[in-house]
Amino acid sequence: MTSPISERLDDADAARESGRKKMDWAIQHMPICGALRERFEADQPFADERIGMAMHVEAKTAVLAEILAVGGAEVAITGCNPLSTHDDVSAALDAVDGVTSYAERGVDDEAYYDAIEAVIDHEPTITVDDGMDLVAAIHEDYPELIDTIVGGAEETTTGVHRLRAMDEDGELKYPVFAVNDTPMKRLFDNVHGTGESSLASIAMTTNLSWAGKTVVVAGYGYCGKGVAKKAAGQNADVVVTEVEPRRALEAHMEGYDVMPMAEAAAEGDVFITTTGNRDVIVEEHFEAMQDGVLLANAGHFDVEIDLDALSDLASDTYEGRDGVQTYEMADGRRLNVLAEGRLVNLATPIALGHPVEVMDQSFGVQAVCVRELVENGDDYDAGVHAVPDELDKEVAEIKLDAEGVAFDALTDTQAEYMDSWQHGT
Repeated sequence: MTSPISERLDDADAARESGRKKMDWAIQHMPICGALRERFEADQPFADERIGMAMHVEAKTAVLAEILAVGGAEVAITGCNPLSTHDDVSAALDAVDGVTSYAERGVDDEAYYDAIEAVIDHEPTITVDDGMDLVAAIHEDYPELIDTIVGGAEETTTGVHRLRAMDEDGELKYPVFAVNDTPMKRLFDNVHGTGESSLASIAMTTNLSWAGKTVVVAGYGYCGKGVAKKAAGQNADVVVTEVEPRRALEAHMEGYDVMPMAEAAAEGDVFITTTGNRDVIVEEHFEAMQDGVLLANAGHFDVEIDLDALSDLASDTYEGRDGVQTYEMADGRRLNVLAEGRLVNLATPIALGHPVEVMDQSFGVQAVCVRELVENGDDYDAGVHAVPDELDKEVAEIKLDAEGVAFDALTDTQAEYMDSWQHGT
């Protein structure tokens, strides 16, 4: 059975000290989570609840786990990606009263899923997931726990897609909030978070500039829009590839070049996938690419770039730089893959994930969703649910108040007018 991270480290005390510093730095810049922590500590809304989490275990996530524990919950947490855990943060989190952390960086698939099972062994009454691996494992292997689970919350696009497919098949047996789909998550985390953190991670890993490069962004959803916007802002030429005609048109109307990947493959210096789908960049594209290209994935799973095909094409592979695997072709071209094709903003050796302020908003929504499940869980049937709009607004208002930003409110007359169909010309 998997043991907590603290029992697997050579110097757990040093790791805890380092991780605690990262958590303390993050919370200084997370006013939403700070305000919710004060409320939860006073009200103890999660008393007697067991919260199972599978997330990217780094400083911001640790803040979320800690505020749930401070609010009375027993929290068990592990990673949702083998390369996104910061071991020192995991150790610091494991030392928090009410929290057990099993997350460790660089584990193989067997150890990854063993840690998820260790979380499930705590028999969670609420799940908080990023990618849906925890929900899937419960349904597939521990269905006897479902009757005691109040509900869950899902953080990311890929996880929501999987949950909706599961729901359509009639296989999702408890309610889950689609946190990813709220305005506070979608408009800020996906656009500003993914855009800024992906480009920063690539730049720091490679020590290369964006200016003058052609950046090919695969997918023009909210994450793709963020990557394209931030790349253009750093003086790159941006090409967008899409399969959805309206998004392709939107990218064109935003001023980006839009073309099929088969054409873009020969144009790009940097390729960043953001689709959440598989086989976005495949053998025919590798064959057309120029020497020295960078290949990075900003989607959840490592299936967007066909690394098996790339490996088969290569005459040699080696570590070109820490966090960069170079695939050398028979004709001498070198194609460089960052972070093993996993989430580039979280899985490179120096990756820090989304900016702290951005995750404050997303994790604020997660926290109030957990509170909603505790307070009103019986109101939700099994399936995927939109986050109640008043919860999303609550988080926005906390943030505005922390920033000292005032905003208007509707008068009674205006509110009546907007709610009526009887006012015409």
